[in-house]
Amino acid sequence: MQVINSTPRPDAPRAETLKGLVLVIEDERAISDLLRMYLSREGFGVHVASDGVTGLSFARTLHPVAIILDVGLPGIDGTEVCRQLRAEGDWTPILFCTARDDEVDRVLGLELGADDYITKPFSPREVVARVKSVVRRSMRAAASEGPITMGKVELDPVTRRVTADSVPVALTATEFDLLAHLMANPSRVFSREQLLSEVWGYAAVVGTRTVDVHVAQVRSKLADCDVIRTVRGVGYAAEPPR
Repeated sequence: MQVINSTPRPDAPRAETLKGLVLVIEDERAISDLLRMYLSREGFGVHVASDGVTGLSFARTLHPVAIILDVGLPGIDGTEVCRQLRAEGDWTPILFCTARDDEVDRVLGLELGADDYITKPFSPREVVARVKSVVRRSMRAAASEGPITMGKVELDPVTRRVTADSVPVALTATEFDLLAHLMANPSRVFSREQLLSEVWGYAAVVGTRTVDVHVAQVRSKLADCDVIRTVRGVGYAAEPPR
């Protein structure tokens, strides 16, 4: 399959922080490798599946921030992957990628719940730009409610400030993102694997110890105002003190 290639400059800056995990479901190795390279350079974690069944499984377990989904996949095709995810209430941003440039196919894809649609051959820079766009839209929607208060902890996603009992709390960028993710979903229990995917952008194979370390750091800084609860054998949730 032809791809419009423009090799990134070797001196191009690499993002210092990861922006989340992107799942690429694509059966052509040359395309998935190219997308992995460009997305990684933009600070995204990348996980690849080469067929529809495996891709659907990864989408359910890795909880990516976005999915690049080829339509013509072995096993089950991309439209069926999208249909099943949407039927399950999973609204992860999906960008369809297809060799077919037909208006009917585009309409079908968008009606199924795809967020964007791009036709091969494509520029990998354009795909990355579109991924960044759908992720930004998704994150803006999540942060649109403004400051979050839980117990004596207040978190402002716009100014990225946290106070505990009205006292400012100094958190690293990752600690802030972790706390924000938990507080934005009160009482929802996240596994360590989910947090690795949704906050760090790593697949679960990296290991989950880093989650425990960061949770411990946040708890230490919140001290008596801690709102993070450990759910034994599962993961973590944010809840106001009882």
